[in-house]
Amino acid sequence: GRMEVAEVSPPSRVAFKLDFIKPFEAHNIAEFTLADGGGATDVTWAIYGPSPLLTKVMSLFCSMDNMIGREFETGLANLKMITEAES
Repeated sequence: GRMEVAEVSPPSRVAFKLDFIKPFEAHNIAEFTLADGGGATDVTWAIYGPSPLLTKVMSLFCSMDNMIGREFETGLANLKMITEAES
């Protein structure tokens, strides 16, 4: 696949264009949104994109949260570890 920075709105948002090839072609936008969490920074990682018929049918049988949720959690945990090590 391919990832390209699409938009940066300092200090609160970074958006990326994501183009997937496997296991099926998809074109999405992912974003990190940062907000003051009272002495910490709350980070939200989201992904948005079109939902063609095949994706809608798949969602009846497979949970996207179950499919990629662990990847999001791992990525956020890695981000936390890196940023806390830097401070």
